Formats: sequence, C-alpha cells, structure tokens
Amino acid sequence: MVEVPLKLYVQGLLKEAKAVARSMAGISSQQKNQALEAMADALVDQKTKILEANERDLEGISKEGDKQTYRRAVERIRIDEETVQQMGERLLDFLAYPDPVGEMSQAWMTPDGLHVHMVRAPIGVLGVISDMGPFMTVDSFGMCVKTNNVCVYRGGAEWLQTNEALFRCLQEAAVQAGVPEKGLVFLDRGAPEAAMEIARQPQYVQAVIPRGRASLRNGLLEHARVPVIGFDGGLCHVYIDRGADIPLAQTIAVNAKVQSPTAANAMDTLLVHKDVSRHLLPGLTRRLLQEYRVVLNGCPKTISMLGVLEMTGHLGIKAAEKADWDKKFQSLTMNIKVVKDRQEALDHIAHYSPGHTDTIVTRDYDFAMQFTREVDSSAVFINASTRLHSGEQFGLGPELGSNSRHLQTRGPLTLSKLTIEKYMVLGTGQLQQPHPVPQAYEDAMMLSSKF
Repeated sequence: MVEVPLKLYVQGLLKEAKAVARSMAGISSQQKNQALEAMADALVDQKTKILEANERDLEGISKEGDKQTYRRAVERIRIDEETVQQMGERLLDFLAYPDPVGEMSQAWMTPDGLHVHMVRAPIGVLGVISDMGPFMTVDSFGMCVKTNNVCVYRGGAEWLQTNEALFRCLQEAAVQAGVPEKGLVFLDRGAPEAAMEIARQPQYVQAVIPRGRASLRNGLLEHARVPVIGFDGGLCHVYIDRGADIPLAQTIAVNAKVQSPTAANAMDTLLVHKDVSRHLLPGLTRRLLQEYRVVLNGCPKTISMLGVLEMTGHLGIKAAEKADWDKKFQSLTMNIKVVKDRQEALDHIAHYSPGHTDTIVTRDYDFAMQFTREVDSSAVFINASTRLHSGEQFGLGPELGSNSRHLQTRGPLTLSKLTIEKYMVLGTGQLQQPHPVPQAYEDAMMLSSKF
C-alpha cells in the first residue's frame, strides 16, 4: 500500500476537522458534560489497552548508551493504573467549572435602540502541538470539548502508542455522547515536520498551542502561518531586595528553581541586591549545590564573593557567560547575579523581556508596587514563588500552558482563554442613515413642478 505524503495526509485531517467546526460549536453544555463523564469512564474501563500501548512505547526505548539514561527514559515514559485513574479524575474536574461558551461579559443599548451583547464563542479549530506526556493529551481533548473547539492533537513521539490508545478511547466515548467524530483529531505521525504542517494551514486552523521544550516553541513561532497562543517562552527572575527577610528569600528561591525544574515558570535567574548578598548567598548556594545538585552560573561579583566552591561530585559555581543570561533553562541550571541597586535589577529584567514570571522578595511596599508596574511579564509576584503562576493556583481552573507574548490572552491559558468574544446585536429594523434613495426616484423629484 502506498503511503500518503505527509503534507497531503495532514491537510486531509485538517480539512475534515474544519468541516465539523460549526456542528462542534452547537453542542450544548449538557452534552459536553455528558461527553466528559463518558470520556472519564472510558479511560478507567479501557485502562488495560492503554497500559498495553504504553508497554509498546517502553519497548521502543533505545537500549544503547548507559543504563542510567535508559532508566530515566523508562521512568519518564511509563504510566500505571494510578496515572490512568488520575486522568479520568482530571476530566471530571472540568465539570465543576462554568461553561465559558455563551457567557455574556457586557450588554448595552445604543441611542437608536440596538441591544448589543458581548458573548464568548469557540475559537474554532485548535492545533495542540506537544512533546509532553499523556496527561497533556487528556487535558487538550477535555478542554477543547468543554469550550466547543475542534482539537487537532500531536503529542510527544515517545508516547505515540500510548497517545493513540488514549485518543481512540476518548474519541469513541465522546462520539457516543454526541460530539462529532472529527471533533477530536489525533495526528499519528511523530516526525517534527508533521507538527509544523499543522501550523502552516491558516485555511483550516485558527490557532496553534505549543506545549513543551523551548526548541518546539521557537520552531513553531518561526515557521507558523497561523497565530501561536499559549506561548510559554520568556525568562523567570527572582529579585531579592535590600532588607528582605533572609529565610523567606531562601525558601522562595529554592522552591522557584527546584520544585519542578522543567516547568516553564521555574526560575532562570536570581538577582540579589548587594546589601543583602553576603547574608543570603553563602547559605543559599550551599543548599542549592549540596542538597539539590543545581548547576550555578554566577556573575563576577558572585564568583569573587563565594569563590569556586568545590563540592564532592559537583562543579560548584561557574562563571556565567553572556549567553547564559538569555537562556530559559527548564533544568537544574540557573544564574545568580549581584546587582548594585534596584534600578540595575529592573534594567536587567527589562533587557531580557518579555518575561514569563518574575518575583520580588521585599519588605518595601512602595517599591514592590513600582516593581509590578515596571516589570513586563505575564505575571509578577511579591513574596511568592514563580511556580505559583498557573490557572489552578489563581483559582481560574485548568489551563493549556500560559502565554507570555504581547497578546490579549496573556497569562494562564484557561477555559475562557480558549474562546473569543463576538458581538450579538438585537434590532427592530434599525438602519444606517441616510437610507439610500434610488437614482430614478431622485431624478423624478428634480423634474417635478412641486419642487
């Protein structure tokens, strides 16, 4: 059998997805909730098939190289019955959140009697392009069902068999509950070009959402011909101000870096005011190096202050290169810079904007307010970890990442952010004046003796 060329294959899937967007938009809130319940039940009922598919993914892991690399790959890719149970619970959690589609944000009457309403509507066809695990698969399909969007999903190649089994399970349950069959679409090609092809089809796709490593995000941003939303780019800084509470500052810095180093809102650079640096940095760097094995890049002041700390089995603090300050690490690596004053801290953050998340640890309320005004990030925190930047932590519900670009949908990409606003206008025959008069009628008026 001749394989369909990749470009034609992807175009075919997208064309079918576009064709059902209108019927997808018409699904009621009750139907959507029934579909989510059915999808959650199906995950539990078909967990054996899902776990068998995951075993096939595990068998595909290369055994070449050292055992530690292989072991880490197995730990990353393996899922179990508890994982599948959590996926089902995740879908059921969506039921607790109000349906954003049809929600009215404003309403008013114009002087000529038009009733104008701003209501939320689905975006249309969303391409979710991810190199993350099965949880993102379930979240993407579930959130798109909740918001009446058609979801075209391309997941991480390492979970290809697992994701396909999840898709078959979720699609079958959703269709039985009234969701159009092509309302959920899975791209079963692991090649990077397949992901890029989704982002090159503006005639079928309204927007794409990248979820994963910086290379994926930047590649999509470079080649996409459709809007890219949910862009988790941008750096994360923590600035420790003069006079800050030392134990609090240490705890926030450790949490911001180590709690989940691969997260988009994990700290990349720690900025420390010189007046507090000698009290803070020795203890903090010791914890980061000894307890958490963090790789530290330091500015000249940091290096001269602490020296090159040689820890057993660790490189200690290394001199930061110029390119390091512009890196979003998403790993156990970070930068430390001692700044001479507050202005230098603000200037440093501004130079590497737009930011993802930035935090200030301070006791000075007035400067904290200045910091929030001047720092150009999608979220700015005062005395709290950058890791708290998420829809659920903000009480806004589930999210498909967050957006750090200068767009209207900045911050957590929650359910409401997967919709757009449109105007619904009720009239009683209002017309734009002056109303057109036929040319023949005007000529007759001019020739009449009455005028």
